[in-house]
Amino acid sequence: MEASFRRAVAEARRQKGLYFAGLLSEERIDESFGIARALWQGWVYTPAVTVWVFLAQCLSADHSCVEAVAGLIAWRLARGLPACSAKTGAYCTAREDLPEGACSRLMRETGRAVDEAAPRAWRWHGHRVLDVDGSTFTMPDTPENQAEYPQVPGQRPGCGFPIARIVVVFSLAVGTVLDAAIGKYQGKLTGENSLFRTLHPLLEAGDVVLADRYFSGWFDLALLEQRGVHAVVRKHQLRPTDFRRGFRLGPDDHLVAWSKPPRPEWMSQEQYAALPTLLLLREVRVCVEQRGFRSREVLVVTTLLDPEEYPAEALAQLYRRRWQAELNLRSLKCVLQMDQLRCKTPHRVRNEFHMHLVAYNLIRQVMAVAAARAGVEPWTVSFKATLQTLGQLLPLLETQVPTSVWCDSLLEAIAAHVVGNRPDRFEPRVRKRRPKKYKLMREPRDNYKRRAA
Repeated sequence: MEASFRRAVAEARRQKGLYFAGLLSEERIDESFGIARALWQGWVYTPAVTVWVFLAQCLSADHSCVEAVAGLIAWRLARGLPACSAKTGAYCTAREDLPEGACSRLMRETGRAVDEAAPRAWRWHGHRVLDVDGSTFTMPDTPENQAEYPQVPGQRPGCGFPIARIVVVFSLAVGTVLDAAIGKYQGKLTGENSLFRTLHPLLEAGDVVLADRYFSGWFDLALLEQRGVHAVVRKHQLRPTDFRRGFRLGPDDHLVAWSKPPRPEWMSQEQYAALPTLLLLREVRVCVEQRGFRSREVLVVTTLLDPEEYPAEALAQLYRRRWQAELNLRSLKCVLQMDQLRCKTPHRVRNEFHMHLVAYNLIRQVMAVAAARAGVEPWTVSFKATLQTLGQLLPLLETQVPTSVWCDSLLEAIAAHVVGNRPDRFEPRVRKRRPKKYKLMREPRDNYKRRAA
């Protein structure tokens, strides 16, 4: 993993690409574009340059197009090239021309390449574990965005923002995004489990899906088992549990059979008939004794039935790591500021979403290399510190610093920032800083302006 990373950095410096060429090569970008590469019109903003500048914008604290173009100008001047226009029109047009399929392929390829190169020891009991979770993000209030991703129905027209629901599949071993789906916030087949079903082609036999109670329905588990995929999920609170029934495996650990429910509307008759009549599952009760946890016990449901190969304690520890998905989403939405995207049309919003995930995967790639070099696991390395370190060291690729010195310094600095292990720490869910006491918007902004005129 480290050797390939060093080769990529050296090749990028030889090709004299932009800063991000050291993390994402022009060759990989062109492969994702496919035939669209031949149709691309642009002198300064080639596909690779557009993607590299877009990535720099996604990782910027300001997310400004002006700052992104200024960075390109600085790079061109450092290379002895003429400066391009400081106007952002050409860059925005190039972003508009980015094919959605190319951006999504780039996201999947960058995430899966890191996961496949990970050491075998990072896998759980030899399985690839997929950590699944859902979230939302908002976007500018434009008619185009409202038409495709309407605001929450309870909000008055002109007072809310278009909102999209997303489901993201993370690699538990390295934290990269393996695939993601985006849809409306409300409506038919827009729930998290419905979006996840569109990502099932990602799954391979022997994988383990780690998820919360939203993914614990009978059909969700049956469709996974049909693919030879295991599941470790939290049991839904509305389904009763009685450990006096079933086949006892140990204390608070038994096998039960769930009967097949009636066919849902979204499933065809052929799909329904192909599923078994009974689903043999294992239920494990996990008691939570740590202070600060809201749940005092967690009921875990799994298709891993062998208590010797998969002890209850191992399942409990695995389910606790499901929280990594929440932390990964926090890195995306808070650190990379993906909670509020900025593009004004749905096509650009989806590209912005996918490019944020590409940028996230590239950071995770460097974290994985640094972790392997230091002999630790990637989830123990700080994401924010890695981003800050990269931001300072990437421009040095334009200097005379030797590649080996640059790589050594980067990986050592990243591995030094370890996430604190504070198992007994807990904090109340309250805020100390008070927000500004402005009135809430209860009608369109133009109405306020007319009254003030």
